Amino acid sequence: MADVFAGVPGLLLGTYTPRLDDKGRLILPAKFRSQLATGLVMTRGQEHCLYLLPLDEFQRMYDKIRQAPITSKQARDYLRVFMSGASQEQPDKQGRISIPSLLRQYAALDRDVAVIGAGTRVEIWDLAAWEDYLARTEGGYSDTAEEVLPDLHL
Repeated sequence: MADVFAGVPGLLLGTYTPRLDDKGRLILPAKFRSQLATGLVMTRGQEHCLYLLPLDEFQRMYDKIRQAPITSKQARDYLRVFMSGASQEQPDKQGRISIPSLLRQYAALDRDVAVIGAGTRVEIWDLAAWEDYLARTEGGYSDTAEEVLPDLHL
């Protein structure tokens, strides 16, 4: 069967459950390595997960954020939280990245994690937190489809 996503560059999909090693390193799932091989930026995400952004996606997000007016307290707050936790990382030959202590604490990462593809970014969650989040939000998934994608007929 042909890969239906082969023509969509940079699409990050799926859920994986690797473990952090004793040094706080994560082996990236093989399916994500090519998109992140040239480097990535890791930062705080919403709901206490971490975002892994390919460098071009991080640049795109930063460009949008910095267009917000500096007079907006909400924009300043968002920029500060987003950028102050950011760490540029380069996967090693085994596809491992180190997760800085500050970010491990923010996301309450211990050993078991969920690594999910969210289209243009990867999210890293504490596994129990991910399972809890999914259990709480899956019920509303079908109810919100019309609001999020009004012209999509499934």
